[in-house]
Amino acid sequence: MSEALMRQSVSQLAPLIKQKQLSPVELTTALLDRVEQLNPHVNAYIHVDAESAIEQAKQAEADIAGGGYRGPLHGIPLALKDIFFMKDKVSTMGSKIHKDFIGGYDATVISKLKNAGAVLTGTLNMHEYAWGGTTNNDHFGACRNPWDLERIPGGSSGGSGAAVAADMSFASLGTDTAGSIRIPASICGIVGLKPTHGRVSKHGCFPLSWSLDHIGPMTKTVSDAAILLQVIAGYDAEDPTTLKVPVPQYSDFLTEDIRGLVVGVEEDYFFHNIDPDVAAAVRQGIETLRALGAVIKPVSIPTLKHTLFAELATVLGESGAIHHHNMKTRPMDFGENVRHSLGLAHLPTAVDFVMAQQIRRKLSLEFETALEQCDVIVAPTLPITASKVGESFASLNGTQANVDNELIRLTPPANLTGLPSLSVPSGFKDGLPVGMQIMGKPFDEGTLLKVGYAFEQATQFPAKKPALALT
Repeated sequence: MSEALMRQSVSQLAPLIKQKQLSPVELTTALLDRVEQLNPHVNAYIHVDAESAIEQAKQAEADIAGGGYRGPLHGIPLALKDIFFMKDKVSTMGSKIHKDFIGGYDATVISKLKNAGAVLTGTLNMHEYAWGGTTNNDHFGACRNPWDLERIPGGSSGGSGAAVAADMSFASLGTDTAGSIRIPASICGIVGLKPTHGRVSKHGCFPLSWSLDHIGPMTKTVSDAAILLQVIAGYDAEDPTTLKVPVPQYSDFLTEDIRGLVVGVEEDYFFHNIDPDVAAAVRQGIETLRALGAVIKPVSIPTLKHTLFAELATVLGESGAIHHHNMKTRPMDFGENVRHSLGLAHLPTAVDFVMAQQIRRKLSLEFETALEQCDVIVAPTLPITASKVGESFASLNGTQANVDNELIRLTPPANLTGLPSLSVPSGFKDGLPVGMQIMGKPFDEGTLLKVGYAFEQATQFPAKKPALALT
């Protein structure tokens, strides 16, 4: 099967499958062959479920031939972050402790993907228990960036970012607690959408932080993000954090016309101490939106300066509670990096935790005020590009900056507030991708997709692929 076909997006492949011009079995076989070829270099997959994938593809092909086409994911091979429970399948959470864990049922998002006819090809590498931004996994090996194999793919959904960028999965799902969808999306040059908290069910997804966790699409294009979100969005009685908010037809928002739409830009936090080439790429992205007819307006959100304190106090407290028993009884079974992070869980006091929640409320109110003045807020996704695997520090404006801290500096505001946030490719620095983050109003993912789609059509960044993905 041609290399050009493997580079296609879901929205390009779906009509071919629907019209029976493309066989799901042939497509799945070709993707599995590509995984076999590239995974030894990228290490995006933890487990390849080839036999099951072929059987699913055969069933999809038979259903479609019989007139039972279910929609744009039917017959499309996808791999997912190894954090979702699947009936009769192992979900490792990227860990040693859960290396043989079988959840016993399908997570809600898994059930929805299966009902949509997606072909699940395996599980993808991740930072252990989603507690980190590099996907340097002590148990399954470091995942590597297809743009430069010496560099990280970001995390914690690094396997998802790398697999989609290298055409080893046509799309994926990730989870996002402090940026774990958007960080690898930015670093790997793909699209990553963190929906509004409560838009997508987390039932059957192993938690890191109950109040900060989100599930969302990681895709080649904005159109594909709309397709996946359409399938996984909606209220779920099994998840009390989901809300009964109507789910619109997201494809209706995919228009290039953003004339009159107001784009907010917050300078003091989001553009402070940013790599100048990253900042330039995002500012050029903002100018592209202006050229498309958007109105650019400055906004102020003073409480952003307390973001990292509030994020860390919350995630340390909640993750510490989740892993408390295993940290007391088998701490050495955690990887060194995650064991160190969880060991910090007792440092924030109860007062710190409560103060963090007060900051979250104030931050939400300030975002609400800012978003009364504009439709979306645009910012860099990250202040840096991909660091090298194993590096703890990276050069930033003449100083050595802590990689872990920089990776989660600009993305957590959307987790603390629960607001939707979309990362789209917006340029390159020394051949490495740069992401632009688009944040919006609660449950207004449609407007984010609209802005992202218009920008994508104007720039055609999805056409640019890493050299590895062209082999």
